[in-house]
Amino acid sequence: MSTTPADLTELTLADARDGLRQKSFSAREITQAHLDAVAQARPLNAYLIETPERALAMAEVADRKIAAGEARPLEGLPLGIKDLFCTHDVPTTAGSKILEGFRPHYESTVSHNLWRDGAVMLGKLNLDEFAMGSSNETSAYGAVVSPWRRKDSDAPLVPGGSSGGSAAAVAARLCLGATATDTGGSIRQPAAFTGTVGIKPTYGRCSRWGTVAFASSLDQAGPITRTVRDSAILLASMAGHDPKDTTCVDLPVPDYEASVGRGVKGLTIGIPKEYRVDGMPAEIERLWHQGAEWLKAAGATIVEVSLPHTQYALPAYYIVAPAEASSNLARYDGVRYGLRVPAKDIVGMYEQTRAAGFGREVKRRIMIGTYVLSAGYYDAYYVRAQKIRTLIKRDFETVYANGVDAILTPATPSAAFGIGEKQNADPVEMYLNDVFTVTVNMAGLPGIAVPAGLDAQGLPLGLQLIGRPFDEETLFAAAQVIEDAAGRTVLPPRWWA
Repeated sequence: MSTTPADLTELTLADARDGLRQKSFSAREITQAHLDAVAQARPLNAYLIETPERALAMAEVADRKIAAGEARPLEGLPLGIKDLFCTHDVPTTAGSKILEGFRPHYESTVSHNLWRDGAVMLGKLNLDEFAMGSSNETSAYGAVVSPWRRKDSDAPLVPGGSSGGSAAAVAARLCLGATATDTGGSIRQPAAFTGTVGIKPTYGRCSRWGTVAFASSLDQAGPITRTVRDSAILLASMAGHDPKDTTCVDLPVPDYEASVGRGVKGLTIGIPKEYRVDGMPAEIERLWHQGAEWLKAAGATIVEVSLPHTQYALPAYYIVAPAEASSNLARYDGVRYGLRVPAKDIVGMYEQTRAAGFGREVKRRIMIGTYVLSAGYYDAYYVRAQKIRTLIKRDFETVYANGVDAILTPATPSAAFGIGEKQNADPVEMYLNDVFTVTVNMAGLPGIAVPAGLDAQGLPLGLQLIGRPFDEETLFAAAQVIEDAAGRTVLPPRWWA
């Protein structure tokens, strides 16, 4: 066989799928190539748990299926799983000390769907603790280091968050694709920071069952991959009705891959004037304008639209999300599973376990959430934030009712920043990373981040497309136009190996 192990990790998921079916290489060979790459990339801290024995066993099954002509949609394709998805008998930490030693006796629906379709699990990927963060620096197991570096600098950069391990692993060629979750931008922001593609599907498109909860009305699973086509392939397997999750819709999953080459001729793309925020870097503004020009050249009509309640989205989000988090995280008390710190009585055990088990950012959000839900402040904060959420959703409905098919915005207000650069700053400065993404979660809409160029320091920048509910197909079609026009991002050399 002429293909080398390094070549196998450079393949897109679609090319690897085709190569396996054509028997150009085996599932065992491509799995071993990725396991070797993971072992070499430990300085990046992308994987919290490696599962080589399980990966090779799954690859053996895949090879038998391929030989028998029974290949499933993802047969033999090595993937990474964000460590927020429960995996049967494999430790699940959610990036927190409080889940130390937790081995679920069940499988999340999303990961179950991937194994049903023949995918191979390489391991569990690092993340901000309980998915609370925009830089992957809040993980109890250390920050993930981005495979990207600024020109003429060795300073370590963040990969974004909370799905930083997923984005870094895909960009560093440590898996063909990865699962991720998005509560306020946690798929799209790290994808933009690492030159990868990340889609947050419509709320309810993927089951949340077996996924550790942050904010239940906002959380949604989705893939991070290296191309738009790869995202379409993975989402088709991840999505689907699940009776175990009452918020998961009973709708057929479209053939997303078929929509990738559909183009945008005849579509109307909206440019929201409210997304021109104060202090936006000129290169982000230029990229946004360039993206609109690319779509226009491909046959789309570009119109300016208004989403007047955008300015309230971030403060409303940082009331709703912590409120739900404070409720969801009440279950971690040292009684049934995870960390337990002994004390003289049960109240003391609760207090000491939670004090030792939760990190600083998680404690901050629990306290904010508990405060806004308390008797004297519930109406002033939580109820008002929910009313604003309704108005944000109505803004989008009005725009779509007026014939707009999708909305184009920047994905992030800047390129990736250095590890430690914002840790001692006002927490609000970190929260501002989500300024372009939280509206999508508040309205329950689908959004995709696609690489669109590099900044002056040679770091990736992304554009975001926001779609109608359950119209991910239009997002894949428009994102492919941007990918074709911008050219696929050339990923960084392996300086860590």
